[in-house]
Amino acid sequence: MTTTNGFPEGFYWGGATAANQVEGAWLEDGKGVSTLDMYTGGSLHQKRRITLELDSEERYPTHEAIDFYHHYKEDIKLFAEMGFKMFRLSINWTRIFPNGDEKEPNEAGLEFYDRVFEELQKYGIEPLVTIAHYEFPFHLSKTINGWASREMIDHYVRYSEVLFNRYKDIVKYWIPFNEMNCLTLSQKAYQAGGIIYDESGELINLTKDNAELRFQALHHQFIANALIVKKGREINPDFQFGSMITHLTFYPLTCNPADIILATREMQMKVYYCADVLHRGKYPSYADHFFKEEGITIKKEAGDDLLLKENTVDYCSFSYYMSVCVSADPNQEQTGGNLLGGVKNPYLVESEWKWQIDPIGLRYTLHTLNDRYQVPLMIVENGLGASDERNEDGEIHDDYRIDYFKSHLSEMKQAIKEGVPLIAYTSWACIDSVSLGTGEMKKRYGFIYVDKQDDGTGSMKRIKKKSFDWYKQVIKTNGADI
Repeated sequence: MTTTNGFPEGFYWGGATAANQVEGAWLEDGKGVSTLDMYTGGSLHQKRRITLELDSEERYPTHEAIDFYHHYKEDIKLFAEMGFKMFRLSINWTRIFPNGDEKEPNEAGLEFYDRVFEELQKYGIEPLVTIAHYEFPFHLSKTINGWASREMIDHYVRYSEVLFNRYKDIVKYWIPFNEMNCLTLSQKAYQAGGIIYDESGELINLTKDNAELRFQALHHQFIANALIVKKGREINPDFQFGSMITHLTFYPLTCNPADIILATREMQMKVYYCADVLHRGKYPSYADHFFKEEGITIKKEAGDDLLLKENTVDYCSFSYYMSVCVSADPNQEQTGGNLLGGVKNPYLVESEWKWQIDPIGLRYTLHTLNDRYQVPLMIVENGLGASDERNEDGEIHDDYRIDYFKSHLSEMKQAIKEGVPLIAYTSWACIDSVSLGTGEMKKRYGFIYVDKQDDGTGSMKRIKKKSFDWYKQVIKTNGADI
């Protein structure tokens, strides 16, 4: 791997978004209702709520988001100005199949993405496309209980084939499922699986869990993933498919062997499990042990194991925001985090949203993934959420964000020097968007400020932050000037 300035030639610098967090236009041009369209707003201190019917007293941030649907040309032009080589975006399933079970796609939805890809091509930006980014047809949640039903596989494969045939000469890099391992976490059945009911038909909410249902849904996603990898390679042998996990990096708090074993267990079932199946083509032995201990039975059909074995993925992509510690001592101080928190690490500082900032942990993560899978790696989400404030001149001096990126990019550079085959970095999020965790606009990640507030007010004006020009220089010098 030829490198310049520590980064390989042709390195994919860029940024990432998700349809539900940026597009808006939630019912425009035939779009149907997605699962996240029924997710209310919240805050650091107030959890988001799932509603089965729209509640006039609630706000639903996805409905308007930052209106990328009508601002995509302006936004992509700004990405190009920064020098993006790659843009990670997701397709909104319900723009293509509004209910999810139609036989023919919605042409207006496809035409929107035609225009987006055309704009990316104009600037020479490579698209990295997520097929399902926590966004499933709400109709399928209500009628078949989302990924709890094996029937979901057929609907997903039909949807994916439409995308493959439509964009076979435009898109090379595909991510079938965003942060697939999120479904291993309790209370994430709806977000990551579109699951509304438990096996008895009782409503699942944020305070109730059914682990067997979640892991059965994950099996269905594994099979769907393998089927579309197989089909995609038939349509275009040059397609590249990746796993995508949220890397919840766990450390043992101490060298107490009990802490070390606990950290190992957490990493196995909450981080590696999904990537192991997708890259190695089989269920790991530690998962079999976990299922036995928990009394979980995974229902498989004939041919499932062979399908997984023969259709593994090409690269490993992941999100990385922070690390947490674990301890066998239940009295240790806890902290918050991305999707879940953990024991506070005394050697790290926290962000405004109580996420521990750990750039060295990113280098550690890169090495562990490289050692485990021996495939090209992509960091497809990484960034700092903060309540950016405009000064009296309307400018945003987000030096804290620049500091965050500087420290993480420096560790990436070192990992590459140490032999890690990192090929892409798409920061989260390159433009302010609705926070998935809290449903806020206040929690901003972008290099580009969007004048949109939590109460829905704002002009939608795009404003470059100080970090915009900093990242532009990083890309221009291929990481020499960090």
